Amino acid sequence: MDNSLISSQRLQNLRMVNSSLKTPAEVVHWLGAVQSQDFAGAKWSLGLRLPNSTEGMIEKAFNEGAILRTHLMRPTWHFVTPKDIRWLLELTASRVHAASAYMIRKESLDAKTFKRSNAAMEKALQGGKQLTRDELRDALTKARIITEGDQRMTYLMMQAELDGVVCSGPRKGKQFTYMLLEERVPAVKKLSRDEALVELTDRYFTSRGPATSQDFAKWSGLTVADAKEGLEAIKSKLQSEVVEGQVYWFIEQEKTVKIKSPVVHLLSIFDEYISSYKDRSAMDTFQYADKLKLLGNALLYIITIDGQVAGTWKRTLEKQEVIIKPDFFIPLKAKEKQAFLQTTEEYGKFLGLSTRLEYK
Repeated sequence: MDNSLISSQRLQNLRMVNSSLKTPAEVVHWLGAVQSQDFAGAKWSLGLRLPNSTEGMIEKAFNEGAILRTHLMRPTWHFVTPKDIRWLLELTASRVHAASAYMIRKESLDAKTFKRSNAAMEKALQGGKQLTRDELRDALTKARIITEGDQRMTYLMMQAELDGVVCSGPRKGKQFTYMLLEERVPAVKKLSRDEALVELTDRYFTSRGPATSQDFAKWSGLTVADAKEGLEAIKSKLQSEVVEGQVYWFIEQEKTVKIKSPVVHLLSIFDEYISSYKDRSAMDTFQYADKLKLLGNALLYIITIDGQVAGTWKRTLEKQEVIIKPDFFIPLKAKEKQAFLQTTEEYGKFLGLSTRLEYK
C-alpha cells in the first residue's frame, strides 16, 4: 500500500467519488460528524458527496433539523444527525471540557455559573422559541449573568451545548439560532458509553479508512487509550497493513472501485478528507507544508488531484457568479485542466451561480 492507494481508498470511503448517498442527513450519518465552523465550506463538504445537490438543499435540511450543528468531540462546530447528537455529546463532552479548562478559568466561569446560565437559556427558549446568540445574551443579562469578556459568552454557549440544553435552530436570514435540544430532537434509544465508543470507532474506520488509531484519536478528541479500546472492539471486521512503521486499518472492500483519474476536488481546509487525520502525508502535504503554513487562515481552501494536494483556491461571490481564483503548486496536464474546469462548474451549479475563473 502506498500513498496513492491510501488516498484512493479514502476518497471512496469518504464518498467523494462514486457516492450513492441521497440526502444531507445520509452524508452526515455516514461520516458520523462533519466539521462545520466554516459554514459555507461545510455545506459544500456535504454537497460534493451528494450528486446534483444544491446549497439550498443543505440549507433546507439544516433549517428543518434533519442535520444539526453543535460543539462536540474537539472544541469546534460539527454537523450531526438528530439520532446521533445525544450519544456523541455524552461520549465526547468530557474531553471538550478538558480542552477548554484553561479558557474557562480565564473567564472566571464555574459550575455554579453554568448551572444558572443553562437555566436562564432554558427558560428563554421554552415553547419552541428560536433565539440568536445576541437574544440569548440579553436573556442572560436579565438573569444577572455577566456575558462581557473576550470569550465568556462563547463558553457559556458551548457549555449549554455540551450539557445537551441547546442545539442549532433554523437560521433567521443569515443569523444562526438556538433551540432547546429536548424540543428540537425526538428522544431516541440511549447508548452506553461502551456502545457509543464502538459505534463511533466503527463509523470512523468504515468511512475514513485506511487510518491509524492515532488518526482516530485526533479526529474524535478521545484519548489514545480510548481510541485503541474502540479499535480493539471492532478489529475483527477490519483489515490492516503496516506502512512505514504505522498500522493502517480499513474495511474489507467487496470490490475496489477504480477511480477515473484525474479527479479534482475543491475543498475547505476543514473538509473531512483533511481534518480526519493526524498524519496527512498520504496527501503529499509535506512537500508543500511551508507554503500552506504561510498561506494558512481559517478560510483557506485546498485543491486536490487524485487525493494529492495540488494548490489552493479562493472564492468571491457576486450577484450572478462565483469567482474562483486558483493557485496551483504544479503545472496541470491537459486532462487535469479539463477535470478542474468540470469541478468548478459543478461548484457553481451547487451555488446556483455561473463560474468565472481568475488565474494569477
